[in-house]
Amino acid sequence: MSDIIRRDPRAEWIARNRLHPLHAAMQPAQHSWMGPNGIIRKNPHGIGFIGPNGIKRIDRSGAQQGGASKRSAAVEVQLPLHQVPAPAFYISVVPDMVGGRLSSHDRDLLGLAHQLAGNDGAVLAVVFGEHKENAFATAGVDRLLVLEGDEFSGYAPEQRVQGLRAVDNQFSPRHWLLPDSRSGGGELGRRFAAALGERPATRVWQVKDQECIGRAGAGLQDLARPVARLILAAVECAEPVSETRHEALPVELSTTVARSLSRIEDLGSVAVDPAAIPMAEAEFIFSGGNGVKDWGLFHRTAEALGATEGASRVAVDDGFMARDRQVGASGTWVTARVYVAVGISGAIQHLQGIGACDKVVAINLDPGCDMIKRADLSVIGESAEILQALIDAVEAYRNEAKRDAA
Repeated sequence: MSDIIRRDPRAEWIARNRLHPLHAAMQPAQHSWMGPNGIIRKNPHGIGFIGPNGIKRIDRSGAQQGGASKRSAAVEVQLPLHQVPAPAFYISVVPDMVGGRLSSHDRDLLGLAHQLAGNDGAVLAVVFGEHKENAFATAGVDRLLVLEGDEFSGYAPEQRVQGLRAVDNQFSPRHWLLPDSRSGGGELGRRFAAALGERPATRVWQVKDQECIGRAGAGLQDLARPVARLILAAVECAEPVSETRHEALPVELSTTVARSLSRIEDLGSVAVDPAAIPMAEAEFIFSGGNGVKDWGLFHRTAEALGATEGASRVAVDDGFMARDRQVGASGTWVTARVYVAVGISGAIQHLQGIGACDKVVAINLDPGCDMIKRADLSVIGESAEILQALIDAVEAYRNEAKRDAA
């Protein structure tokens, strides 16, 4: 067989034609881009990406070897271990841990803490209650302190402030970092600052040259001030840690946390109609596209899952969903923790709109569509059969939970 490399004129034409539906698939992998706050983000998982420690990411697709026929088994690279045996100081981070796991906002915060700690300091993560996270080491945590107890569960900001004050008395961190978010970090950080008598730096998106730069004036202006001891950071405040693994050594408080006389009574979660949640604020979105043939079944599945409904532009144009349910660059940009795409092929505008989603699940008949390539979990098959099986599984799980409770 000839070794001459043949050109594909049609593929070259598609790569030049921005209006062609396969144009995005013909583009080279994006290794860097500008985030919404103006920070240049890099893809640490990109092919051939070389990190700050000189570690080159492995290409498991065979693209660097010239095709599938020349693919070879890749050897996993062990990230260098960052150790701080005797920390000169601590940088404490209190992640939101929504759902018991580190969010992308939490990882950005740990990246900022790693910058402030340098080589002499250690990053101390303070977590309340049980969690499901097992990647603290690769996220940049040197010391892990878990404050367990029923008094910290649910909505208990006053008791959590007591716990943070105990941590402050024992470890005397140089800086405290909390996410300036609606998931709890923003309120907890301001309460904690009032308890310490500190003036926090809020909505911080960059720390540079011993200055905190935060958003002000309804997000239209930047406010610079000296680096505060307590920082409430915004998303994309720093690059997350990706080139080192850390010890994540468990530590404990030397004293018990005193119980505060709470003036707040937690009455539990309030049932909210998922359809009433704005798309931009929804945590779980169940979105349908042109591949959905039974919309009644689609609505029943979304109701069974308790998800907010969304749709592609095609489904909206065809009248199956309202215009305010459209997801994408021409609709609403969403930041859901879980985004389920049913029968959506993945136009470039739609993929742009879900770029900030943590986990994407795709249900589609076409295994080669762009949404399948974007998804973290893909299910190939007829949507009606999959949705019905999903409803049956949810009902069986709830019936079993009721029997156990009885």
